[in-house]
Amino acid sequence: MVKLNETATTVARFNANSDRARLNCNRNPDNTDAGLGITQSILEQIIMKTYTNLYDKLCTIENLEIAFEKARERKSRKDYVIKFENNLENELRNLSLELKSLTYKPRFLKRFIVRDPKTRTIHASAFRDRVVYHALVNIIEPIFERIFIHDSYASRINKGTLNGVLRFEEFMRKVSKNGRLIKNAIDNNQIIGYALKADIKHYFETVDHEILISLIKKKIKDDKVIWLINQILSNYDAEIIGKGMPLGNLTSQFFANIYLNELDHFVKHKLKAKYYIRYVDDFIILHNDKKVLEGYLDEINNFIMNNLKLELHPTKSKIVPLSKGITFLGYRIFYHYKLLRKHNFRKFKKDFNKNLELCKNGILDYENFNSSLSGWFGYSMWANTYKLRRNIINEIDRYKQN
Repeated sequence: MVKLNETATTVARFNANSDRARLNCNRNPDNTDAGLGITQSILEQIIMKTYTNLYDKLCTIENLEIAFEKARERKSRKDYVIKFENNLENELRNLSLELKSLTYKPRFLKRFIVRDPKTRTIHASAFRDRVVYHALVNIIEPIFERIFIHDSYASRINKGTLNGVLRFEEFMRKVSKNGRLIKNAIDNNQIIGYALKADIKHYFETVDHEILISLIKKKIKDDKVIWLINQILSNYDAEIIGKGMPLGNLTSQFFANIYLNELDHFVKHKLKAKYYIRYVDDFIILHNDKKVLEGYLDEINNFIMNNLKLELHPTKSKIVPLSKGITFLGYRIFYHYKLLRKHNFRKFKKDFNKNLELCKNGILDYENFNSSLSGWFGYSMWANTYKLRRNIINEIDRYKQN
């Protein structure tokens, strides 16, 4: 077992190996496993290591202060954040005492419905609980980050949707042999190759707590940390006892990666699939042979049913020719260009018109309206949307002139 005060040396050693592995990856771009930043032998050492004596550091005021700063990001003007911050010293001290005495209990989740475009039930935690969740993730995330594969892109530092899309485009070039066209192609986007595109049916609702805890225990041998995780999991009022995690929670996003890390390693190291990308429960495998992907589909379905008690979505899991364009992470991606997904633009335009009207009526100030657009412009600029963005800017200019 590795105690917490030994991890600094371990991390430094792993970082050095990561740098060497990245150099090897650059020399051999098809070696996508090297994107893990570690050799196979070092990976095996990391997987075998376990950690204890974590809980005391989790409970420290210093860790809770860091957690508070993370929890308040982009929410510093919210009333509940201001109230917590006005009594910060006492709030953090009380949380620390509750955690140390094992009397901490998360408060009831606030439930609300979002339609974006499909209906989702979101659960919001009390702010004090969000601080605790960040405190937990601060301590255990670096441990699991070491065993996550390179091509898992959700809720991880220096990953995200854009990097996932760029990686997909890189894989598409390799599988299509730099854009080789199919027979009788009608344009230069009609390239060879296929994508197995799949997602997990009702993923967050069906995560099995017992399996999740067993996966966490492979790395974490601190019983108090496990106790806290059980407190968080049991706070969700699921339809089936012992299953499910609430959408919208930091810990749910992190636990989701731990759970499907099993799938990641199965695909990469058992199936030997080179061109695999996962974002939460959506994943894609690219190959130039459709029959190979059909075999992958059957083996993956069997693996997740037998090992994770999950199943693939029957209508959303399919094999698609690259020539038709692949819908992934908010874009429809062709070899030479990308388009925005239609429902994403429709939602933006609806929100844009609503906020513009609020500005005209003096309810929303222009500065806040403008800042609300920055995220969409950042997302849309990576697709073929010049005229679309120009039209939006023209509408804003007309508003400012009136």
